Order: sequence, then structure tokens, then C-alpha cells
Amino acid sequence: MTGSHEITPASVPEEKERALVSWLRQRGSVLLGFSGGVDSAYLASVALEALGPDHVLAVIGRSASYPEEQWRIARDVADQVGLPVEELDTDEMNDPRYVANPSTRCYFCKTELWGKLVPVARERGLAVVIDGTNADDVTGHRPGMRAAREQGVRSPLADVGMTKGDVRARSRARGLPTWSQPSAPCLSSRLQYGLSVTVERLQQVEHAERALRDMGISGDLRVRHHGDLARVELSREMLALWLTPLRVRMIIAAVRGAGFSRVAVDLRGFRSGSLNILTEVSAA
Repeated sequence: MTGSHEITPASVPEEKERALVSWLRQRGSVLLGFSGGVDSAYLASVALEALGPDHVLAVIGRSASYPEEQWRIARDVADQVGLPVEELDTDEMNDPRYVANPSTRCYFCKTELWGKLVPVARERGLAVVIDGTNADDVTGHRPGMRAAREQGVRSPLADVGMTKGDVRARSRARGLPTWSQPSAPCLSSRLQYGLSVTVERLQQVEHAERALRDMGISGDLRVRHHGDLARVELSREMLALWLTPLRVRMIIAAVRGAGFSRVAVDLRGFRSGSLNILTEVSAA
């Protein structure tokens, strides 16, 4: 995957990785909530090295908001590093509080996820449940982190101060294919707050983003769902390449093919959490 990702000098990430290994060995065994993203893939690799496969279990939570492409990446990474992985279905789509899509939607999603993973860890005799939250993730609007804290889930990357740049640097050194992968939050994060979460809307977003990827758009990409309007965010590099009349028409046609009647290319480009900015959601 192409795209510009800042990589920090090797020495500092290496020191933090040693601290991460120590953190893991102090616990002895872990269950990892595994998405196959940059952070969880790296954490899985280090945990396997520190503890061995008999003391690590990764669990993928499957639901309509988890993209099929991300699932394939997760399985490929697991195969590459020899990660013991299981899958379970989560049921947040039957929680009316989640479906209503308030600004605290992630809290209800993560409550469902951890509410299923924590008992699995207990049954298997695993010491602690961990996630891939890094040190850059602890600021801003993160209601899902509150759910994790309530369930006793730990975030070792954040605990040892590893940033996203640190994770990418060490992932690259380890030969993980995810080192340059764009961040990939769940599909529900593309829906404007207050717009109810439905399988159809999640599929619209997934199909639109896949169509844009198939056209050659790489790096950070979001198709934000605003009802009948899709707002497309591209990285600055891609925006510079695709902001021509012909290519904009190609983008519009591809996204309309996913079922949107109106399409806008956001000239401000990709912004993480832009729906929070537009709706003035503050940290919580």
C-alpha cells in the first residue's frame, strides 16, 4: 500500500519495544482483540515472540461493520506470523443504542466486544485481555476506551508510550506487510452521527471504498455517509492526483454505483475523525 507515513528513528522505537516485551512477559499470557490493523498486527507479532503461541490467543470480532477486506488482511497476517486466532460474532447490530448512532456509538460496540472476549480469556486461563490502542489514541473523542477500561482491558502499546510512528517503524523492521497500511476503523465510523446504522448503509460505504481502491486510489481514504450524500476524503497525495475533471467524474460514478445519489469530493482531504469535527464532538 502506498502512502506517506512518517517513520521515527529506529533507536527510540526499539527501546519501547523492549519495554513492551517486558510488559507482556510480566503478564505471562494474553488474549488480543485482533483486527489485523497496523497496531494489532504488530502487537500480535511481539506477543508471540515474547510469550510463545501457547500463551497468546487472538480473537477477531465479526460483524457487519467489519470490512471483508480487513478480515482477509487479518487472516493473512495471522498465517504469516503463526498467530493462533479464533473468530466470534458480535451482536451490536441488535442493540438499539448502537443502531441509533449517537456520538458514543463506539462505547456500545466495544462493550459488546469486550463483554464476549473477557469471558473467553477467563475460560482459557489467559491472564489479561489486551487491545492495540497506541499512545496517539489516548486523546480526542474515544468512548470505546471507556468500555475497555470498564472491562479491565489493557493497552500495552499506550502503556509503554508507543506511538503510531513507533509501531510502523518496528512493523517495517519485522517485515510485517501492515507497516504502511492506512488506518482502518470500522465501517460505522463513516456514518454521520444520528444516521442509524444499518447493514445496507455499511455495505454502501464498503462497496464505494472498494470501488475507489480498485481504481487505484491508495493511502488514507474515507467515504463519509451523510444519508443520500457521500463525502469522499482522499489523502493529500491522492487529492493532488485525482482532482481533475475527468478523474472526479470517475470518482463520482464509482461512488454512485454503491447507491449514493449525491457525491462530493472534500477539497480539504482526509481528516481523521472529521465527523467529530463537523459535529463539534469533544473528547470523552
